Amino acid sequence: MVRENRLDPSDLIWPLFVTDGKAVEEPIASLPGVSRWSVDLIVERAADAIAAGIPCIALFPNTQTERRSDDGAEALNPDNLMCTAIRAIKDRHGEAIGVLTDVALDPYAAHGQDGLIDAKGYVLNDDTVAVLVDQALNQAEAGADIIAPSDMMDGRIGAIRRALEMGGHSNVQIMSYAAKYASAFYGPFRDAVGSRGLLKGDKKSYQMDPANSDEALREVALDIAEGADSVMVKPGLPYLDIIRRVRDSFTVPVFAYQVSGEYAMIEAAVAAGAGERDALVLETLLAFKRAGCSGVLSYHALHAARLLNQ
Repeated sequence: MVRENRLDPSDLIWPLFVTDGKAVEEPIASLPGVSRWSVDLIVERAADAIAAGIPCIALFPNTQTERRSDDGAEALNPDNLMCTAIRAIKDRHGEAIGVLTDVALDPYAAHGQDGLIDAKGYVLNDDTVAVLVDQALNQAEAGADIIAPSDMMDGRIGAIRRALEMGGHSNVQIMSYAAKYASAFYGPFRDAVGSRGLLKGDKKSYQMDPANSDEALREVALDIAEGADSVMVKPGLPYLDIIRRVRDSFTVPVFAYQVSGEYAMIEAAVAAGAGERDALVLETLLAFKRAGCSGVLSYHALHAARLLNQ
């Protein structure tokens, strides 16, 4: 009766990895219990989410090596894995499930960076923004409900918002990765989308320094001013203080991404007998709600939803 915070399946977003082929499930070694799924099976995973009361899934493509290029042109292909999966989910499930899509070039670029690079490998902000706008429009036209730019280029939220309005997609939301840190917790995700072995250098020139917290508030304020409907802090548990500061400072919904490294640590603890999965999953997710999150992206989302439904 007096519990201050509650966790519900409707608080969860389930990230899913899309791969090429049909009837394909590819387990990801560094993410035990997580797989890449072909489009036909992603549609079935969406049905699992609906049955569990999860309102939204987040899609990330594992683009074939031969379709990757320095300019990330596959991101603009209307028949790429992302767009094909969006259409398949919407054709089968309609508005029963929300689809959140990632906007960044790292799943499509041969060099693994989130944007276009110059001859020295430095990421070009403004040139990248122009491509991200076209990528966002491509996904919106396929049926995406929420566009989630994860690239951290300056000015991309305003540019995407204007393009969506002009393109007749005014009802498509933008969830900005507004405070995304240059973190050591992303390794298993890069395995999942096939970019770890491709990445040249690091992403510290455009992602945030883990030492900074005031900067996060400036980044969030800029993205809200440019038209973000909601904002995200990434990673999650190591940045609960950032979540709380953002929540206290702004009135838009705040989400956290419990990233691949966080998931892998829980699974490693379970495998070592150092903790019990159900309790660890629910306690960590509740921590996000206590810090002020409106919702959480988590690879444990389906497991957690089924626990909560019991």
